Amino acid sequence: MTSTSVFSALAPYGWDSAWADAFTPYDAEGLLPGRVVRVDRGQCDVVTADGVVRADTAFVTPHDPMRVVCTGDWVAVEPAGNPRYVRTYLPRRTAFVRSTSSKRSEGQILAANVDHAIVAVSLAVDLDLGRIERFLALAWESGAQPVVVLTKADLVPDAVTLGHLVQDVETTAPGVPVLTVSATLGDGLDVLSAVVGGGTTVLLGQSGAGKSTLANALLGEDVMEVRAARDVDGKGRHTTTTRNLLALPGGGVLIDTPGLRGVGLWDAEAGVGQVFSEIEELAERCRFHDCAHESEPGCAVLAAIDAGELPVRRLESYRKLKRENQWIVAKTDARLRAEIKRDWKRKGAEGRAAMEAKRGRWK
Repeated sequence: MTSTSVFSALAPYGWDSAWADAFTPYDAEGLLPGRVVRVDRGQCDVVTADGVVRADTAFVTPHDPMRVVCTGDWVAVEPAGNPRYVRTYLPRRTAFVRSTSSKRSEGQILAANVDHAIVAVSLAVDLDLGRIERFLALAWESGAQPVVVLTKADLVPDAVTLGHLVQDVETTAPGVPVLTVSATLGDGLDVLSAVVGGGTTVLLGQSGAGKSTLANALLGEDVMEVRAARDVDGKGRHTTTTRNLLALPGGGVLIDTPGLRGVGLWDAEAGVGQVFSEIEELAERCRFHDCAHESEPGCAVLAAIDAGELPVRRLESYRKLKRENQWIVAKTDARLRAEIKRDWKRKGAEGRAAMEAKRGRWK
């Protein structure tokens, strides 16, 4: 098969001249380029110019969650064999990573080579702004452009109420498009389709957020199974159990993911800073460069709160995610872990000294 025919066959899945250049050494070995559309139990489905093939991933490091083959990877696969093997994957342009639930403090890669990250949030239940911030931190850290999509907008028929909800999310997501969509009525789908029409989009959110319904609407057919969410809390069962990559009819590629119960940060300092960009900008005007924004004199962040310019909830959420991310990084970095312990001891000593001083004044 000629390089031109390979290019035209894989272009709908995101193949371009840069990927072709990166694949050149493997082309010389007679390997086939392809994109992983699904992974399960050490095997994966790979779309190639010859169609979708099943391949084993044993040749790629299986014990490191960050180096396993994942949905969205571009890989070099053997042209034949039983079983057929993936030999390697091309360097990733972006990667969506979260921390695992294990005690080993490992990162788990969820999707690779993603351009847009849709954070689906259901309007059928109360907004959890803290969870939205958490998703956005991971999305920014991945290198993708986040988009918040408020699903099931038809359940909020009052335009004023809907406008307030959108405003709350926009305050939570500076620099991020916030769209309202009703997949049932078709409202807002044209705008969303235009946003995701180029590149690769990963669809994220909790179970019951309407991801599968949204995916079907974008695909123009019922590809993903949909189940009703519980009325009591808006949660649904995991109708999507694997990450599936699908070409959209209007261009672009969609990766649908299972509902994420846990969204742990994984070395996402830059992502957290992006989510709370207004706090980071204020912090640059603080009197002390290492200001913790707690009680220090000359703190621009606390001044903004006193002036009603910054919600207290935002600062509390910022502190929480910064602490969590620092702890995750420290668990894999002995030097940083020691620095954190020293900092805790210093702050503890300062606190005790302050209390002793107060007691002295009380006597």
